[in-house]
Amino acid sequence: MIKVSRLNGKPFILNAIYIETIESFPDTTITLTNGRKYVVKEDEACVTELVHQFYHSIGLTGVQMGRDENEEI
Repeated sequence: MIKVSRLNGKPFILNAIYIETIESFPDTTITLTNGRKYVVKEDEACVTELVHQFYHSIGLTGVQMGRDENEEI
């Protein structure tokens, strides 16, 4: 879960697992997989960092598996 703010400054918690896109129109708009859209005060880079921190905290980011040297691409 990430904490973001509406344009009026009121904070709310959003489940980052369901974020499909983060765009700036110029306001930052977060679209969820169910189609709901949220316009937030934080900029795109901040939201992306919050999502990354959340994924890391629940173990969704980890060590990338290396490719076998003999494996064809």
